[in-house]
Amino acid sequence: MSRIATRFAKLKAENRAGLVTYVTAGDPDLALSFEILKGLPKAGADLIELGMPFTDPMADGPSIQAAGQRALKAGISMDKTLDLVRRFRAETGDEDTPILLMGYYNMVYQRGAERFCKDAAAAGVDGFIIVDLPPEEADELKPFAAKAGIDTVLLTAPTTDAARLPAVLKYASGFLYFVSILGITGTRSASEEAVRDHVARLRQHTQLPIAVGFGIKTPDQAAAVARHADAAVVGSAIVDRVKAGLDEEGKPKPDLLPGVFAYIKALAEGVRRART
Repeated sequence: MSRIATRFAKLKAENRAGLVTYVTAGDPDLALSFEILKGLPKAGADLIELGMPFTDPMADGPSIQAAGQRALKAGISMDKTLDLVRRFRAETGDEDTPILLMGYYNMVYQRGAERFCKDAAAAGVDGFIIVDLPPEEADELKPFAAKAGIDTVLLTAPTTDAARLPAVLKYASGFLYFVSILGITGTRSASEEAVRDHVARLRQHTQLPIAVGFGIKTPDQAAAVARHADAAVVGSAIVDRVKAGLDEEGKPKPDLLPGVFAYIKALAEGVRRART
């Protein structure tokens, strides 16, 4: 099985949901970005989403947009993003934690889909979340990703009805990402009742694990999601913790890494206690 399938099988055996953490590659700089990436599993991350900075991130809220700008200013590139994953695998020896690249199709298009998939697989990437790739266009990426052994995680929203869902599920693998609110990242939060109802609806149509994201900021909110979904995804709130570790000139303060990891540990504890 893939790392993603193996991880979700392990979570199911432990009767708990997982914590999916999003960080932006290269934020606030390449060296600290690697230290953050390297420390995520120990802090409690079960799966990792690594954002690919892009100049026009239309689905991202202010926090992730700012993180992408910091990373681009610090010199991040697609090659350096892949190298972060490669170094993670080599230097930590971690062959179990799934890493997914998240971002926009422009990054794939620039490299060419076949080469992009081959390079990502060689670096140790397990999945893609391409937020602006609709299922109608997924044939541009899916065959190359499948050949490289990489899952394509597709997104659904509260407005994805029963007529639309089969088109999404046709190309989805690894897990299904439910965007719990309408709008950009890092804004409002969905109620537990809404999450419960939407997850129950999706389970009628797929055996894939279901991860829920957008708007989760506190351990209690993560726990509320974890009571119903297979994973809770936290992104903007983690990125905000990175920014909080920078001074007014954008230089890292001594407590940046401890602050980020303490926050992720609290989220992980919330997820782990959700079903006990």
